[in-house]
This record gives sequence, C-alpha cells and structure tokens, in this order.
Amino acid sequence: MAEPTPEAWMARALELARRGLYTTHPNPRVGCVLVKDGCAVGEGFHARAGEPHAEVHALRAAGEAARGATAYVTLEPCSHQGRTGPCAVALIEAGVARVVVAMADPNPAVAGRGIAMLRDAGITVEVGLLEERARALNPGFILRMDHGRPFVRLKMAMSLDGRTAMRSGESQWITGPQARREVQRLRARSSAVLTGVESVIFDNSRLTVRPDQLELADAEAIAARQPLRVVVDTHLRLPEAAACLVEPGRTLVATVEGHDPERRERLAAAGAEVLALPVGADGRVDLHALLRHLAEVEQVNEVLLETGATLAGAMLDAGLVDEMQLFVAPTLLGGDARPLFQLAGIETMAQQRPLEILDIRAVGHDWRITARPLRRTAPGA
Repeated sequence: MAEPTPEAWMARALELARRGLYTTHPNPRVGCVLVKDGCAVGEGFHARAGEPHAEVHALRAAGEAARGATAYVTLEPCSHQGRTGPCAVALIEAGVARVVVAMADPNPAVAGRGIAMLRDAGITVEVGLLEERARALNPGFILRMDHGRPFVRLKMAMSLDGRTAMRSGESQWITGPQARREVQRLRARSSAVLTGVESVIFDNSRLTVRPDQLELADAEAIAARQPLRVVVDTHLRLPEAAACLVEPGRTLVATVEGHDPERRERLAAAGAEVLALPVGADGRVDLHALLRHLAEVEQVNEVLLETGATLAGAMLDAGLVDEMQLFVAPTLLGGDARPLFQLAGIETMAQQRPLEILDIRAVGHDWRITARPLRRTAPGA
C-alpha cells in the first residue's frame, strides 16, 4: 500500500479543522496532523477560543512520538502569548523536525513570526500546501485581519420568479425544511446575524440557532454559542416586545446619532444594546462603519445577512457582500409580491450587476445557488 502523500496529510488536517466550523469564533479554524515514519502519531483541531490550539492537541496525542515528526498545520503556528501559549514554542520543545504550513497567519500578531521562530530553531518549514483550501475555511478571519471588516454572506429565499414575500409581508414559508436546516447551519457558523428592522417588524424574527433544526450530533453544544444579533434600525422603530430581545445571546441595535435618549433607554431596558453610528450618504446607518465596529470591537469574522430587499440592496450597492446563498423554491408568487433586491442606479443593461456562480445544488425540493458579486467594469473595459 502506497504511503500517503503530503497533500493527503494536509487534506486530513483540513478535515480536522472543519470540526471547529461552528465553534471557534473569534479564532480561525485550524487542524494539525503529526506524521512519523509514514504514520499519523497525533491529530488535533482547535475547538473554542481559550482552549488549546490544534498543535497542542496533536502533540498531547503523540507524546514522545512527536520527536522527529512532521507537523502538517492548516495555519501558521502562533508565536505570541494569548489565552494560550505560543504553538511555535510547543512544536520546538516537542522536537518536531519539519513543519508543513498551508498558509501564513494574516494576524499582525503572528504574520510570519511563527514560521521564523521555527526556522531559527533549526526546523524545516514549508508553506503553501493546499493554501487555497485553507483560505476557503477561514474567509472571515482573513478578511478581518487584512481589511478590518468581516466576511458578509447574504442569504435569501425566493420563489422561481424572484420574489421573497407577498405584498403584505407574509413570507413563511417559501422554502422547505431541508433548506431551513441549511440556513440554521449558516447561522451557526456565523459570528453575527445581520438584519433590518423591517424584517423584524414583519416576521418578529428570533434570529437564533435552533439545535433541533441543525440535525448535527453536537447540536446542543453548537447552539450554546448564539451569534450576535444585529438589527439595522435608523429611526429606532424596533418594538420593545420583539422576540429577538429576549432570546439567549445579545442583540445589538445599530442606529444613527442623535435619537431620543428615552427611546434608547427603553430599548436597553427591553434587552437591546443600542449602538449609535454616523449617518451614511443615503441618510441611513453608515454600513461601512457598522462592519468596522463588528470587526474591531466585536471580533466578528463572518456575518450572515438575513434581511429584506432594502438592506440587501444597500449592502450590495456598497460593495459589502462577499457571497450570496440564494435558496430557490419551485413556486411562483406573482408580480405583486416583493422583489429580491432594491438596487440603486440600474436603468440600462450596461448597469446590470454581474455575479459569478460558484455552485448550484438541490436541497430537498429546493435549489441553493452560491454566487459571488463581481466588480462592475465600464462597458468595453
């Protein structure tokens, strides 16, 4: 039987890293495999912030067998003292001979220092094996470190004729239970769920992860960490009796500066955390400022945008949507129903917004389209 290739060992490390998909916030998902004489002698993954990192778990599993081994790690070992000790130091002290890293850590506190520390200790270090797959596992962490904002994933459910709700606002349910399960999993992997006040008023959305709908073995543990709920509410219209204010976890209400202090105090008493932000060019909450706050103050990596046509369109207009998850039901709601997006400035075909389709697959009786907005270019460019 042929010995596994370096690519196979790194693929295994990435598979381990995915076990932390729902739980590592605000840390990245990381996996590690220790290999000696063609066999895995230790494996580990990072599960939660404050708990040991992937390398430490793998070293503990390997024990003395780690000496002289090769470590396959999906992210550069850390070099700084955080809630846990530096993993680069742990690898050096364990006597590892070689470290293969999928990608360098974009965190300025690391940023190549872990790799340099290992090399200075005489350890052979190789970087870049299956890097694209490693980056795809942590899009939010990378974007937050590189550009100071979280990764925004827009989720919309629509009919085949591109409608999201009836004219009255009635929208439950367009898609089936399998699609709703996938939405729950999208919520669970997100650091925050972002919506507009209109959506909360019409649906009284809870915006929570429900363990009974996840259909995962560790659903209760996953749902124990509820994502931050963020409601964009320029005029502070959120009802004090809104369901999202009494659910486990936090609800942040993003508004603009200068509102009635008494109204803010009543919302705070009802369970909201009111955040006053600058006014954007459209007279509403500055969405760029909101995302900066979520990245810098709340350490949010991934945002799930679950909202109606107005806020979804505004986020697209601002260039703040990185990925779209569109669930399409095989049904028709008619021309009077509500559209998917309200987009500004589209009057000619030259102004259309192109998308790149990344994936299309069936989810029960519905379809899920994964797409990425493309940058607009001038005609003929």
